Amino acid sequence: MQLQVARIGKPHGIRGEVTVQVLTDAPAERFVAGTEFVVEPASAGPLTVRSARWNKDILLLGFEEIADRNAAEAIRGAKLYIETEELDDEDDDEGWYEHELVGLEARVGSQVVGKVAALTTLPVQDLLTVTTDEGKEILVPFVDEIVPEVNIEDGYILITPPAGLFELNDDSSPEAKDAAGDDA
Repeated sequence: MQLQVARIGKPHGIRGEVTVQVLTDAPAERFVAGTEFVVEPASAGPLTVRSARWNKDILLLGFEEIADRNAAEAIRGAKLYIETEELDDEDDDEGWYEHELVGLEARVGSQVVGKVAALTTLPVQDLLTVTTDEGKEILVPFVDEIVPEVNIEDGYILITPPAGLFELNDDSSPEAKDAAGDDA
């Protein structure tokens, strides 16, 4: 099974290093010299880590296959995956991987309000992107108070949204107009 561990950001310097959005809890173990990653899109890889270092809170990676800034720019936005058998062994309730959540029904009570489209990992809290049947994207804080249940087996998450959460991104709602200053 493949597990996404990073997304490549912008180039750093002229020697082919790139910034990386880390999507793993164990970066010191995942990003060591000699580690080979499966890359999406496949045309950008595979990539083998040449160097890994931290610049403040940003991980910088150098790859054996990427020699300069132009080559680094060409792989911007690529996703890095590792092959792993660990997922079945780690049956803990501390978290979920994006591939486990994407496609699950999002429910408020028994009503289906959309589907999970993405998981965005942020320093403070994670966000789920829920796409409604109308095509709107709603950002839902992925915290126990708002998402008290994730049921992978039955294919859904349960959301207990605070007032206005689903109307916040709706341009026709009074809340959105107030936030934009249209009624001021």
